[in-house]
Amino acid sequence: MSDCCSTNTCSASPKKAVCPVNGQSYHRVERKTLLHHLRKPWQLELPQQAYYFCDSPDCDVVYFGQDQKTFTQADLRTQVGQKSQRDDRTLCYCFDVKQGDLALRLGAARNFVIDQTRDSTCDCEIRNPSGRCCLKDFPKTSA
Repeated sequence: MSDCCSTNTCSASPKKAVCPVNGQSYHRVERKTLLHHLRKPWQLELPQQAYYFCDSPDCDVVYFGQDQKTFTQADLRTQVGQKSQRDDRTLCYCFDVKQGDLALRLGAARNFVIDQTRDSTCDCEIRNPSGRCCLKDFPKTSA
């Protein structure tokens, strides 16, 4: 059995794939991101394949594999902020910034995260369920 991550076979997988539930296209996420967010991943069979992150709030799927196996919020130990509109939803998983934080409205939280990103002190690839930088999840400011 090949090790997807050590032999770079994942890089040959499509960067996007269609969610088997809602039929929309989503970006690939690293297997290590999936492993960090699943409940008890050691108890699951997770083949070496590409996995994808579905961020649609209207779809129950959070992750899906090339084999069409899906994982929902119930399978995760992390609440997925991208799938929520609540004030307590997480925007930044590295520094625990929530939608309702007062500092966010003043721009302080966003500026802090920008500075940390520049200094490479964030770890979005693992901490953020999307495996991507959280800055895109912040509301647009009208500065």
